[in-house]
Amino acid sequence: MQRRLLTAMLAVAAVAVLALALGVEIGLVATTDTAAVRLSVARLALLAAGSLALATALALAQARRLTRAVRDLAKEADRIGSGDTRPVGRRYGIGELDRVAEGLDNAVQRVTDLISAEQDFAVDASHQLRTPLTALSMRLEEMVAAAGDAGVVREEGAAALAQTDRLAQVVGQLLGRARRSSSGAPGLSGIDDIIAQQVLEWEPAFTAVGRKLEAVGESGLRAYISTGGVSQVIATLLDNALTHGGGTVTVRTSQTPRSVVIEVKDEGKGIPAGLVHRIFERSVSGAGGTGLGLALAKSVTASEGGQLVLVRPRPATFAVIFPQPAGDEIEEPVVAGPA
Repeated sequence: MQRRLLTAMLAVAAVAVLALALGVEIGLVATTDTAAVRLSVARLALLAAGSLALATALALAQARRLTRAVRDLAKEADRIGSGDTRPVGRRYGIGELDRVAEGLDNAVQRVTDLISAEQDFAVDASHQLRTPLTALSMRLEEMVAAAGDAGVVREEGAAALAQTDRLAQVVGQLLGRARRSSSGAPGLSGIDDIIAQQVLEWEPAFTAVGRKLEAVGESGLRAYISTGGVSQVIATLLDNALTHGGGTVTVRTSQTPRSVVIEVKDEGKGIPAGLVHRIFERSVSGAGGTGLGLALAKSVTASEGGQLVLVRPRPATFAVIFPQPAGDEIEEPVVAGPA
């Protein structure tokens, strides 16, 4: 680029000098004064030398400017290619080079977004898999402890198989999310079986720490949901109550004219006032947790067409709300609201 620019500007200067020389020659034809001729030739020589020097200086200056910008862009491209995702962040006042810099900045932003999405997915996946794996581990421990009692082993083995199925559903949901597919589309499902399965899975964990888990409320409720997704949400709320709550944990089912409601309530100290309005944000935790569980639960609930809300902070009461299926008859709706 530098050589081409220099050649072009030298050519312009040469044309200017030739044009000037032609004009002088025409003037010389019209005069016979020897002194005037010599003076004109000298002036022409000086003017030609000055024009060439000026053209050379301008060409070199412009070439250095372009070369410096190109080298800087090449350095920035090497830096980005090595994994440094900081944007270029500067422009050079040259249209073509500025478009290259803008393209690099856009590419950096896309790469940064992709990396962030992959990191979030990895963290979310590990958190979603932790809960069913923990429940499965507890069942296997019960089987080992009761190895001499065939009835207990059979019962715990059946529960472990059910948890393995749920773990497979969680993995399937994660794969569907990675592929951005609509696998596992919600269908009309009964709430009772989901609650019963979660109580069966989590009761040993509460019993082990001297606490009670119970399910109350209306039976026979239905909603358009996927079993695996709602199971994951309820499991997250129970895990949260076990880790951060206290006393008896109650899972209550009810309905309104338009909604099916699943409440999870414990008898602990509740949520600190400073966290009430941020409880569903990622990385927000009041007791050294990861701060991912409730954020993921809210996201999963939304993907099921429902809502996860904090009904009251003390004692902590969360409600999972799904639309009531059309055509279901309701005799006496129960409304659960904040205190």
